[in-house]
Amino acid sequence: MTQTPIDRTPAAGQAHARFTVPAKHPMVTVLGSGDSLLRVIENAFPAADIHVRGNEISASGSAADVALVQRLFDEMMLVLRTGQPMTEDAVERSIAMLRASENGGADGSETPADVLTQNILSSRGRTIRPKTLNQKRYVDSIDKHTVTFGIGPAGTGKTYLAMAKAVQALQAKQVNRIILTRPAVEAGERLGFLPGTLYEKIDPYLRPLYDALHDMLDPDSIPRLMAAGTIEVAPLAYMRGRTLNDAFIILDEAQNTSPEQMKMFLTRLGFDSKIVITGDVTQVDLPGGTKSGLRQVQEILEGVEDVHFSRLTSQDVVRHKLVGRIVDAYERYDDRNGS
Repeated sequence: MTQTPIDRTPAAGQAHARFTVPAKHPMVTVLGSGDSLLRVIENAFPAADIHVRGNEISASGSAADVALVQRLFDEMMLVLRTGQPMTEDAVERSIAMLRASENGGADGSETPADVLTQNILSSRGRTIRPKTLNQKRYVDSIDKHTVTFGIGPAGTGKTYLAMAKAVQALQAKQVNRIILTRPAVEAGERLGFLPGTLYEKIDPYLRPLYDALHDMLDPDSIPRLMAAGTIEVAPLAYMRGRTLNDAFIILDEAQNTSPEQMKMFLTRLGFDSKIVITGDVTQVDLPGGTKSGLRQVQEILEGVEDVHFSRLTSQDVVRHKLVGRIVDAYERYDDRNGS
């Protein structure tokens, strides 16, 4: 994108910049269908005047706003050059990342384009990629460390991204198998009273892991991979006494492990394996008085070499926007009530 330098009018404290969109990029890809992306930008910078004429975009306003708008269009063009479309959500997240960088909330080494163009896995006509800076750092930490903890509220992609990395590792032959596990804590003593075989009883607690697998693999191949032991989905209790070599292991809903279960699981680690542990410490379902293994392990392993804690927040929620606001509201309530 061709730019003119930002012109500043010292007396008024205003700045002005123009950007020329290359002819190979139709303006609809930059502005969105019905100018939907332009409206997102205008709503985010209400004090700035943004105008479009032909393939030229101009922005006027405070120097800070104009500089951010200029950076935003640069990032959008970098994404569009990869062939990936921009969406309203991607524009909103790009603006949030740029503002965080301006306010010292990010080190500036990673840009919105870096985040939005990092492909983890392409499957069944869709590509799985991080959508926020914290998600990118979480994914990168899985590559760099043997044990990674993904801790954050519902909807931040903790389990989904870990599953995508597991499938990617299997397809690249970095591991020979994937092991997915979670505690069936809600069942408790009631498990024996439920109808059906043991697998039918525990299936509801493992269903979210199956659902994610179906998004990432040909559904017809999953039974075959499971029958061969290439993919194993089992309750946490089934991990006891085993050494897990050459595997990508994910422990989901780890807030519902006891300290003893967490230690048992971590010590299953074998050679050429990788572990990702995900959970939300605000959603503990353990009986009263039982300490969460996920809460305790942060005190024990923080700072241990080759163990990394990735913490996600409501800003990383990638479900309906209301989910992020709900998470924030509960956090404020807990703060007020000392929970």
